[in-house]
Amino acid sequence: MKEGKIIRVAGPLVVASDCLGAKMYDMVKIGELGLIGEVIELKEDLAFIQVYEDTTGIGPEEPVFLTGKPLSVELGPGLISSIYDGIQRPLDVIRKREGDFVTRGIALPPLNREKKWNFTPLVTKGQEVKEGDFLGEVEETPLVKHKIMVPVGSAGKIVEIKKGSLSIEEVVARIQAPKEVKEVRMFQTWSIRRNRGVHERLMPDEPLITGQRVIDTLFPLAKGGTGCVPGPFGSGKTVVQHQLAKWSDAQIIVFVACGERGNETADLLLSFPELEDPHTGRPLLERTVIIANTSNMPVAAREASIYTGMSIAEYFRDMGYSVALTADSTSRWAEALREISGRMEEMPGEEGYPAYLASRIAGFYERAGKVICLGSDRRQGALSVMGAVSPPGGDLSDPVVQATLKVVKVFWALDDKLANMRHFPAINWLLSYSLYVENIKNYMNDNVAEEFTSLRQEAMELLEEESELQEIARLVGVESLSTKERLILESARSIREDFLHQNAFHPQDTYTSLRKQYLMLRTILHFHNSGLKALEEEKSLEEILALGVREKISKMKFLPEGESDLLEVYIEIDNAFKELLQKKGVSEENV
Repeated sequence: MKEGKIIRVAGPLVVASDCLGAKMYDMVKIGELGLIGEVIELKEDLAFIQVYEDTTGIGPEEPVFLTGKPLSVELGPGLISSIYDGIQRPLDVIRKREGDFVTRGIALPPLNREKKWNFTPLVTKGQEVKEGDFLGEVEETPLVKHKIMVPVGSAGKIVEIKKGSLSIEEVVARIQAPKEVKEVRMFQTWSIRRNRGVHERLMPDEPLITGQRVIDTLFPLAKGGTGCVPGPFGSGKTVVQHQLAKWSDAQIIVFVACGERGNETADLLLSFPELEDPHTGRPLLERTVIIANTSNMPVAAREASIYTGMSIAEYFRDMGYSVALTADSTSRWAEALREISGRMEEMPGEEGYPAYLASRIAGFYERAGKVICLGSDRRQGALSVMGAVSPPGGDLSDPVVQATLKVVKVFWALDDKLANMRHFPAINWLLSYSLYVENIKNYMNDNVAEEFTSLRQEAMELLEEESELQEIARLVGVESLSTKERLILESARSIREDFLHQNAFHPQDTYTSLRKQYLMLRTILHFHNSGLKALEEEKSLEEILALGVREKISKMKFLPEGESDLLEVYIEIDNAFKELLQKKGVSEENV
């Protein structure tokens, strides 16, 4: 292993000399402790190294060991249910061995080398295979069948294929390539900065169902799509991210805690083993990988955690799974970029961030997508990416927010005023948008209801009208509005409080199926339209608002899944208005 020499240490940045032959993004080991670092700039024989561990006590003249290999992750059975730090060290294993603190320089394999997996072959001896084809499978958890794929760059005829109980280091297959026989094991290593190849990229046309009404109905995210959740401190970014991780119908969840507070990550680690997957009833952790890189960990490791999570997510996408990657938060990653850029004395961009901030963010999100994976079967996989952004004071003109908005297609704008009113999810319906509404229109019409998209549009128009009318009401008072306008205010309030507001801790309200969302919204709008007709029949607004069925509308969210109870409320609205219209006016009765 070639050796360089440290000449300068500036926090997480180390400059080493005698590094001729080093390449960009090579992994290096710093000092006698062997701290993990990555080459981020080269000038003659000098290497500028970003160190992913605490550099306290490291000084000039100490050695730098050049590995000649890029910083990589191990991909194979054992990933699911694991908890890693930013450079894929298994935190649960470290805790058992070292205690509650991560020892600097500790090097443990990310995947268990001793555990035996029951390998079931899916090919036979003599069969021709291409890169990406399935060689066999392992039941990693009751929820995930882990496919062992032909590595990228390998193709040929199967010379040998094994079966039975094997460790990940044992050879499971041998492939006769044109020049040599290649041995295939159950795991592979992959450079975290290298995108995994695909046959073809497809247009995302199927929604990622999250069970959150404001998202699924008003601002949907497509499978293979990108979204961001910006908002100030305390507006509920982490709650939204946790809800998406818990309830979205992706088959694999990769949660990257990128520089977030330790208590939030601890809450995730405590809740996931106890929560049930709504689709199978099994613990959610059985389909989840967690990268826990908290704010008290070395700042530079935030960048590694982002790419580590993405590489793991792409690997499961290549098996044909729908994967959801949640990053909380990319602002902390941008802060790490700013610190390293400042230490390297680069020309700063806006607000001190490096000039290449936008291209780094774009490069991260562009790895999302719905694709045809490598392999003879041309299977489809999807990787959806959702990133939280934490702009100072909730300022949406922050460079990180603006750079993110240029590349993502869904914008869920969190509002601290809504959060202060205890309206959660605190997604502002006037600022947020989704560019996937038209893409998934056919899916919604075919699988939920033909009028789903038109109901969404009607609800959005009511909420926009409410905003305009509230401005007028503040100036001249509600009493100055017409009865129709006051009914609009009441109906919009019902949409906000009875539909958009959702309690993450209520067993019925925390998750709502698409069909129930449609029936709830249809019922609220049916009351509104029936009210408009009653006003035309000269019925008073007070009579309409006094109808007892309104209480049942407000309690719809707590009804169990199923159509019968919601249809009863719909029919009761018809009956209530029929009775109201048949009722004689007060003046007539007095004659």
